[in-house]
Amino acid sequence: MAIYVKFFASLKEDIPDALREVDAADAATVSDVWAAATRIADMPAHVVCSVNHSHEQIDHPVKDGDEVAFFPPITGG
Repeated sequence: MAIYVKFFASLKEDIPDALREVDAADAATVSDVWAAATRIADMPAHVVCSVNHSHEQIDHPVKDGDEVAFFPPITGG
């Protein structure tokens, strides 16, 4: 029973020891996945997240087999 976790861009560099898999029993929401994978209790407000390739909020529920991805904010110029 696992939730698969991906970090992109600067988050991948800033959190190199983050877990890539979280026990589904340890996470009920996206925020819980962040805390379990990074060992950082509060997810920064600027981080964007998705569940199974769909943009979601941090209180979105997760379940066994989900893929949760975290992205830094995107800017353009």
